[in-house]
Amino acid sequence: MQGFPHTYVASAAGSTMGQLTVTGDGLPDLSTAPPAEFDGPGDQWSPETLLMSSLASCFVLSFRAVAAASKFEWISIDCQSSGVLDRVEKVTRFTGVTHHVGLLVNHEADAELAEKLLHKAESVCLISNSLAAEVHLEIDITVK
Repeated sequence: MQGFPHTYVASAAGSTMGQLTVTGDGLPDLSTAPPAEFDGPGDQWSPETLLMSSLASCFVLSFRAVAAASKFEWISIDCQSSGVLDRVEKVTRFTGVTHHVGLLVNHEADAELAEKLLHKAESVCLISNSLAAEVHLEIDITVK
């Protein structure tokens, strides 16, 4: 890993109506639009769904790192992140996020440690740590 600080850059461009194009150096362009809740088409990535995808992927990547550091063997993970957007004190913001996490492990004896490592992953997830919203975990551990 490179030393800190790190800098990440993305750009968005568009006209008075319609979709935007999000770009980043060396990355494929991505079309975005407002979600249906903000009178958008509802069939494209929005800033809100991109934030949830960032949270979900950061959680999974954090778990990978935590599990590797703990030499914990696992089979697969799935994380669905859902956020509640609300208006609080005249400010629209995400007030809560829930990660619905499914983890497949090899042995029943791994379940207790797996749960601890999932909580550890949440505590080190840099995207979650960058939000003011409360983050909750719903965990489902399945044994192969």
